[in-house]
Amino acid sequence: MGASTSQVNDLSDNPNLKALVGTVSISKNDPFWNQLISFTFISPTSSGDSKLLEEAVIPLAKTLIENNPRTGNFGALVRIFLGRTKELKISTECQDQLFIWQAHNALFMIRCLLKVFIREMSEEELHQQFSYQERAPGYCGDAESEDLLEELLSNLVHLIVEVPLLDITYSILFEAVTTLLVFFSYQLFHKDILRDGLIYQHIMKGRCLCLTSRLVKTLLYNFIRQEKCPPATHIFEPKAEGGLFYGLASGVANGLWSVFTLGGVGVKAGLDQEHNPLPLSNQSLLLLLVLANLTDGPDWPNPYRQAITCFRNTQDTSSLPAEQPHNFQINFNSLYTALCEQQRSDQATLLLYTLLHQNANMRTYMLSRTDMDNLVLPILEILYHVEERNSHHVYMALIILLILTEDDAFNRSIHEVVLKNITWYTERSLTEISLGSLLILVVIRTIQFNMTRTRDKYLHTNCLAALANMSAQFRCLHQYAAQRIISLFALLSKKHNKVLEQATQSLRGRQGDNTALPDYAQDLNVIEEVIRMMLEIINSCLCNSLHHNPNLVYALLYKRELFEQFRTHPSFQDIMQNLDTVIGFFSQRLEQAGSDLSVERVQEVIMKGAQALPKDRLKKFPELKFKYVEEDQPEDFFIPYVWSLVFNSGVGLYWNPQGIELFSMDSG
Repeated sequence: MGASTSQVNDLSDNPNLKALVGTVSISKNDPFWNQLISFTFISPTSSGDSKLLEEAVIPLAKTLIENNPRTGNFGALVRIFLGRTKELKISTECQDQLFIWQAHNALFMIRCLLKVFIREMSEEELHQQFSYQERAPGYCGDAESEDLLEELLSNLVHLIVEVPLLDITYSILFEAVTTLLVFFSYQLFHKDILRDGLIYQHIMKGRCLCLTSRLVKTLLYNFIRQEKCPPATHIFEPKAEGGLFYGLASGVANGLWSVFTLGGVGVKAGLDQEHNPLPLSNQSLLLLLVLANLTDGPDWPNPYRQAITCFRNTQDTSSLPAEQPHNFQINFNSLYTALCEQQRSDQATLLLYTLLHQNANMRTYMLSRTDMDNLVLPILEILYHVEERNSHHVYMALIILLILTEDDAFNRSIHEVVLKNITWYTERSLTEISLGSLLILVVIRTIQFNMTRTRDKYLHTNCLAALANMSAQFRCLHQYAAQRIISLFALLSKKHNKVLEQATQSLRGRQGDNTALPDYAQDLNVIEEVIRMMLEIINSCLCNSLHHNPNLVYALLYKRELFEQFRTHPSFQDIMQNLDTVIGFFSQRLEQAGSDLSVERVQEVIMKGAQALPKDRLKKFPELKFKYVEEDQPEDFFIPYVWSLVFNSGVGLYWNPQGIELFSMDSG
């Protein structure tokens, strides 16, 4: 590529690149290598630019695949990079920016070539590309041929965990994380989940194993720090002596770094982050999710998942348990803050789910926070904008709520947090509402959206489970939340009657018709299950906290005729007894209070009546408690999901959709 600025359309004609992929073997001591990696290149800033780069690299990479067995030039390039990384820490301490720049350039070239190699060949064939030695005159092979592929993987992990994150190292750290992601991208081209392979073995069991906890910790801190890409002026400060090297280096500031200063994170995902790009944070999180979701081996667990499962707070002074390998400590407050701030992205929500579900220390810490609204509100906003989110993001948000509602203290505390002016909730102006009431409103809205659009039973089940978990602790429900609970019941009742009518008409008009009957029985069964659950949720609230919820009693009395048809229904008779008792008791007290009562007077009667209703009048039912349990073989869901996030949100990464086997493009 040489010392001048390179553009994508110049790549195929670049003499240095032609030499690299050509038929002549180049000795690792040749000055050519120094020239090759002293280039300035406008890195991709969007999926469109990444696509152009990929298309320019493909013919070069294919030529190299053909010639590399004879020249060994790819292995030589890898060795040039490895040689430079050995001195990276020293270069950082000495502020040797030129050295770091050249190491970055070498890795950038390796990554671009690797990406094409992985699409074109098997892991075994890739391993061979690393093993071909240079055939320069007078070359004698190494006395002991090392595994260059493992050496590179190990080197990248060492680089990520050992080189400090500074303005001058940001670029090479980003490239190291991205190259590891590219190594794992074999999964994209396989429909089945990959459970083994050379790269898998090296990362899970090889020399990288001892760095597991440090790698997970570093990636988490990269996410936590949310470092913006440093401005170009900070990277290459003018040297007093000037000279040729400064001339080269200053050119870089306008080239390689443009990927970071012009955005890129979420360009494809449609997030408005162009003015606040966080490429290293984003890419580190994606790599962490890929590592955490690798499958366990036949006789060893995934060490990265182990590390994520057991890390502890830096404030925790108890001794580390010996039986937990890969343990480490991290600042929970910083991690919690970053999670609260970043929930707009799928990957941050997936990390939150992973930590809540798998790390008991982090879950206990989150539930002990007195500012849970900072975490819950972004999750509710995801659900509120369900039409704009992909279904996986909605599922993750919903499961997070379900896990949180398993905790009784959480269910009590959310009704004590009062919120003012929720601007994103546009159905109605909410000038003041408790977090608990808002949560109920958003979950009910999600159920209603699902009933009219997606009709996904799994979504219904999780929404209702979260409401059920909360129901015994409902406190001072906002009148609008109480109305929406009853309105949902009205909607279900209407739907129940419609399906019942369709089933009856269908049976009447079927004399002599042998075509398949629509499965109204199944539809009816599903609706009745949901109705039963809603009745149980209302009943749970009335039995446990009736005196705290006058607005729910008011809404119940206002729409009492809704419940008439279910009183004698065999599926609901038992649960309807308590509702009948409550409706009957309060109706009688309102009659005694006179006619034409104002709303305030009705509420007063309800408040007094709630204190007077004997608790033994209501039949006790088992407590409603639902616990989230991950499905068998969760990797069948999570691995395609994680890779769809890499595909859509990876910075400066483009894959041709036609080659993707792991997921269909509409789920990507």
